[in-house]
Formats: sequence, C-alpha cells, structure tokens
Amino acid sequence: MAGISFTKQGELVGYSISEGGSDWRKIIILDAATKQQVEDTLIDVKFSGISWKGKEGFYYSSYDKPTGSELSAMTQHHKLYFHQLGTPQSQDRLVFGGEQKSRRYIQGYVTEDERWLVITAATSTTGNELYIQDLSKPNAPIVPIVEDFQHNHTVVHTEGTTLYLLTNLNAPNQRLVKVDASKPTPDQWIDVIATREEPLSISTAGGYFFAEYLKDAISYIEQVDRDGKLVRVVELPGKGSVSGFGGKWEESSLYYTFVSYIVPRTIYKFDIASGKSEIYKKDGVQFNPEEYESKQVFYTSKDGTKIPMMITHKKGLTLDGKNPTMLYAYGGFNISLTPNFSVSNIIWLENGGIYAVPNLRGGGEYGDEWHKAGTKMNKQNVFDDFIAAASYLIQEGYTSSEKLAIAGGSNGGLLVGAVMTQRPDLMKVALPAVGVLDMLRYHKFTAGAGWAYDYGTAEDNPEMFAYLKGYSPYHNLKEGTCYPSTMITTADHDDRVVPAHSFKFAAALQAAHRCERPALIRIDTNSGHGASSTTKLLEGQVDKWAFTFYNLNAPVKYIKG
Repeated sequence: MAGISFTKQGELVGYSISEGGSDWRKIIILDAATKQQVEDTLIDVKFSGISWKGKEGFYYSSYDKPTGSELSAMTQHHKLYFHQLGTPQSQDRLVFGGEQKSRRYIQGYVTEDERWLVITAATSTTGNELYIQDLSKPNAPIVPIVEDFQHNHTVVHTEGTTLYLLTNLNAPNQRLVKVDASKPTPDQWIDVIATREEPLSISTAGGYFFAEYLKDAISYIEQVDRDGKLVRVVELPGKGSVSGFGGKWEESSLYYTFVSYIVPRTIYKFDIASGKSEIYKKDGVQFNPEEYESKQVFYTSKDGTKIPMMITHKKGLTLDGKNPTMLYAYGGFNISLTPNFSVSNIIWLENGGIYAVPNLRGGGEYGDEWHKAGTKMNKQNVFDDFIAAASYLIQEGYTSSEKLAIAGGSNGGLLVGAVMTQRPDLMKVALPAVGVLDMLRYHKFTAGAGWAYDYGTAEDNPEMFAYLKGYSPYHNLKEGTCYPSTMITTADHDDRVVPAHSFKFAAALQAAHRCERPALIRIDTNSGHGASSTTKLLEGQVDKWAFTFYNLNAPVKYIKG
C-alpha cells in the first residue's frame, strides 16, 4: 500500500498500491462499509495523492507512459486529472498540465470545506506556482496566486473566501498569511504568524492552528488562534519528534505521535480546549529506554559552521575509541532528520553500538539558508559536514576509523559515495543505498531533472560541469586505492534513482579497489527505492547488519528472542 484517502464522511475509500516497489501506482476504490470494490482499478498513476470532491470523484496526478522503459525513461510532463466515479479512466478530465502547461510535479487537493481546489505546480523539488479554483461555481476558472517557481507556497486552511497560506516568500523560515480569494496575489497577503529563527510548519484542528517549529532539529509546538495569537505552548512528552499533529476543524481532540531515538513511537490523544495530552497507545516493542542515552552535541565543520548531531548508545559507554559506530545522514532537499526510533537499530544498540546522526547543511533543520548552503556549488559543504562529524566521533574517543561505518540512502547514498571517495581512510565500512552516484547524467532518467535545484546539471555551464565532476562518486574512484568495505544496495524496480547508478559505481569500485576489503553490490528484485514488502525489508536489514558487524570485527554478543 502506498497511500489511502477517505471521503469526508468516510463512505468511500481510495487506496494506491505499488507493485514491485515502483513509483508507478494503481488506485483501487472501495465501499468502506462493505469493503467491496466499486469500479475498475485506475492504472499508470505516479507521484500522486487522492483528493476527493464529495462522493462524485477525486483528483489524481500522473505522467503519460514514457517512451522506452517506464522504470528508467524520463518523465517530464505531469498532469492533474479528475476521475468521475462510474466512468472509465480513459474519460478522466485533464484539469491542469500537459503540453500547454508543462510541469514536472503537479498536485491538486480539495480543502476541508470542499469549496476550493488548490493546485501546486513545480519544475523542481523546491519552488512552486499556486492556483485555486472555486468548486462552488460551475466551470469556475483556475485562478493564479503565484506564477513563478522562486518560493514554496501551500494553502493550509480556508474559511469562506479567506485563504490561509504557508509561504517562504520574504520569510526564509516560513510564515502564515491570509488573503481574500477575490484578490489572492502576494501584494495582498497579511501576516498571521510572522517568520522566526526556527523553521515553521502548520497543521490545523479544532478551530486552531498548530505551529510546529524545529529548534535544533527538536519539535516545539504552539497552539495559535485565527489571528495568530498564542493560546499555549504545547507540553510535549520529551525532546523528540512529533507527527500527525492535526485533525478536522470541528473536532475537540486530535492524535499525535511522539518518538525519539530511545523512545518507541507512542500515540497521544490531545484535548484541544485544555491542552492536555494522554497516552492513547504505546508501541509493543520490547525495549527499555532507561538503559540508553541520546544526547545532542555541536561540532565544528571545515569552514567553522556549528553542526548539531544526536549520539545514541547504552549508558556507561567507555570512550576508548573501540566502539562500533554507525554514522547516518542525508543532507539535501530541505529534508530534516529529526529524532526517530528504529526497531532495526535495537540490535546495534544492544550490542554496544553507537548510532550518530548529524544534521548536515542541505537539509531543512535551520530553514531556507541552511538548505541553500548545501546545494549546487555549495554541495561540498555537505560532505565536509559529514567528514567533520566522523572526525569529531574519533577525536572524542567514541570510535576509531577501524570501528566506523557510514550509511545513507538516495541523496544520502550520494553523500556516502562522495565521502568514501574523498576520504577512504576515514571509515572501515560504507553503505551507499539507492544512491545518486553519477552526477553528470542523473538528470537523464525518470524524474531526475527535477533535482536540479539542489544539484545543478552538467548542462548548466562549464563551471557546474566541473564542480559536479569534481565530487561525482562514480567519476572519482582512483585505481590502486584501498576503499572501505562497501556494500552498495539497489533494486531492479527503483524508478526514482535508477539502479544504473549503483551498477556503474560497483563495477568501477571493484576495478579500482586494491585491498582485501570486500566491495559488493546487493541487488534486490521486485523491489524499489524502498523495500516493497516487510520480508524484503527484514532481509535487507539482516544483510546490512551482518556485513557491518563482520567488517568492523564487532561480534554480535546478544540477540533478543
């Protein structure tokens, strides 16, 4: 299952499925009470939600099937469709996109009051146009609010003709504004919640806005009324991450999840009037947080920038440089790595391992400027931040190069590939997963051209070509070098970062590598950018830990069960 959406009253449900791990989806509609399928399955859907318009149908997005392999060929022209229930997919109405309005990423969603269709359109992963359509009026026009790609905007709530928008226009860490739909352009926007030092996101429930800020990658929540007046700072269960902090506008309560590196996911019920939280459901995992500690440190990167890092391990750790350590990061696309609990990581922690996660530039932990500091010709900052994290762990006695493993997936796979080629002496094990490893040609496949905001492309100009070639993992393997023990992972149905990246990198690594350390590639079948089933997820985790424990010479002492 890849997504699910109910009608407002819950009579019908649409869910999407991914087959073999591909980003291509099918959508199936059920009667929620009888669980009977109500019509034919929709096919060839990609990068899409399911947004209902009453019970008559829903909006979804897709591309035309590309020429050549649908798992590797470029997908350029995204389109928003409306599917009327009871009609064949071939009759679905094109709402936005196509050759007349070509965009790589288009999403449409209906507001909670079901009056407005909101359309976001983008050519890359950062920056979007914004449009609305009044669904209460037959054949109403699609009205532009923002018609450039310089900033990010979304409609988070509507009341009548008043729109509330979250935007980073003139607000690098986001702000909440309101505007009347009759004159919705940016010159008419009125601040409701002004921008601050911490990045802002917004959810709604029970007649209030909930402003979630990141303070050094830790969640902080304020409950705010329609006018932006603070009602309360929400008391959270601890320092960690919250998700799902929202609900219907008429509800009196909501449910949210709290998690940290040593606290398993716990669902809380929150009373909106009183601001009180109570445990609704605990995770059933057998794990005692009291035996572990997770702390945040700040270290200095190459250019003097202070970088936060969370370090998690058993209490009573001896800082003798002999502890097996997993250093995991991402560093891109404005994505923030906040505290999370992994059942798979328990085996690592129980066996004396350290799990360290730095918040590198390129992410969204400190807003737009932090993100930009790790993009295009600033991308080396990300690698320098990661190298500095490893150096800090070694200098402070947590570990040594002989006991250090580095890991990351997708853009994080690029991170691992770049760092292991720049500093092969720094770590003993490298685990680049589904990585972007050929930086000169990444934009030639599937939706890769949409990543150009972060990376730039080799076709931009000679300077960008030279910069990309200077760190591209595939192009920087040097013959005769002893690289770390490496297990590259990919899958045959990965149509986001096509497996050719990993194939080429593995072949070049094996040709250049000159020592006894293994250089392997693990290619899953009928799986994609993420594991396509629980079984495949478990198999992949087992192989990762077995490879890491063995090559760090860190025997497994304890397995629960």
